[in-house]
Formats: sequence, structure tokens, C-alpha cells
Amino acid sequence: MNYEDLVPVIRKLALQAGDKIMEIYDADDFDVKLKSDDSPVTAADEAADAIISEGLRAAFPDMMLVTEEQSDTHTASGDTFLIVDPLDGTKEFIHRRGDFTVNIALVEGGKPTRGVVYAPAKNRMFFTLADGQSVEETGDLDKDKMGAISPINVSDADNSALMVVASKSHRDQATDDYIGKYNVKDMKSAGSSLKFCLIATGEADVYPRVGRTMEWDTAAGHAVLLGAGGDVVRFDDHTPLKYGKADFANPFFIAYAPSVELKPA
Repeated sequence: MNYEDLVPVIRKLALQAGDKIMEIYDADDFDVKLKSDDSPVTAADEAADAIISEGLRAAFPDMMLVTEEQSDTHTASGDTFLIVDPLDGTKEFIHRRGDFTVNIALVEGGKPTRGVVYAPAKNRMFFTLADGQSVEETGDLDKDKMGAISPINVSDADNSALMVVASKSHRDQATDDYIGKYNVKDMKSAGSSLKFCLIATGEADVYPRVGRTMEWDTAAGHAVLLGAGGDVVRFDDHTPLKYGKADFANPFFIAYAPSVELKPA
């Protein structure tokens, strides 16, 4: 994969999908359906998925594609592929809370190497450049021309006063018990893959996830965090979180700035 070709494509597709999502978000009403696993799906998920998957297949026809909204892609196997969650944070979308994102990533050798996370309701866009450095783009987010960008980097964490970010919709006692092992200055609550981006920008230090996620939920945020100097490891043994697993389901994990002194599970 030529990263110089990839990055403008995934950036533009994320912005196009974000426009469609906001068109539906700003409407008076929209339908919510339940998938087979009882998770919600809206017209925005499906419309964004169509934009992204068609664009990726046109640009990179020989690359394996996995996308949340197309179950026939969930039986694909390989350790190098494009992976998409067209609308991460559907519950945030439904409740009009704004913490939802468009996510597109490239996985190579089981590791997310390039990605884009776009939060259209918050007008925040994070992605990896061709050289691997992660940036946040500011300005008017023109689809055809990259605007002003700022390199982002993880914090130099103060382990006596950590900033923790946790899920808005999936917080539980197990998460609170683990967070209790740290010296915490403050807590942030955020939905979707924005949690990875808050660590990537240094706005938070650590994000433990003691709950079910799929690879499409995490790959783009993981790529952005890696490009900002952070990492994501398994919750149980602190080994790297890998991609291309048989069912694309993740174990529990911790996303963090490397200066954080991780506690055992």
C-alpha cells in the first residue's frame, strides 16, 4: 500500500461520510433498527458505509475490506486489510450527544498503521500522515485540499495525578475497580473512538476498556494513537493488541501514553 495514495482517499471519504451523517443527524427524525446482536443501526450508519466502502473498493480494488455494516466481510481472513466503522457511537448519535466518529484504518501485519477518525458533530479530524505522524486538522476541512494541521503527541504523564478517559455508554464496576488502582487527578467521559484521540493529543493519559469491542471500533483510533507515540495493549498481559483475529473481536485492552505506569489487571 502506498501511503501517499491512501491518506488523501481515506481523509476525503471520512469527510464525505461525515456530511451524510450530519444531514441525517440534523433531520427532525430518523429510524433506528436493531441488528441481530441487538445493537442499534440507523440510516446514517448505512449511508456512510456505502460512501466509504464504494470509495475504498474503487481506489484499492485488490485490498481486503472489512466493514461493520457488511456481515459478508466478517468472514474474510488476513492480517493486512482496510477496516471501517462508518459510524462509531451509534448510541451517542441516536441520543444526539455528538460523540460519534467515522473510522477508516489500514491494518498491516496485524497492526493498524494508518487511519482517520472524524467527529463531524465536533468538527474534529485526526489522521496519520503518509510518514506515520498523527495530526489534527483545523480549519474548514475542505474535502479536496488538506488544511492547516498540527502534529499531536501523547502526554508526559504525571503518575501521581493521571487524567483518565472512560466510555460514556459502557462504564461498569470492573472499569471503576481498575481505575481505582491509579492516582487519578480527573476523569473524562467520551463516546466512540474519540477516547483514543484524547490520549493521542495529550488531553488524557489512559483509557482502560473492560468490555466488548470489535476491531472496526478500535483500529482507526489505535492507528492515530500509535502515530502520536501511544500504544494499546491487552488488559490481561499487556502484550500488543493484534488485528485480523478470526472473529474480529477484541479482548479487553488499555490505551495509554507510555509514560503511564500500567497496573496489573
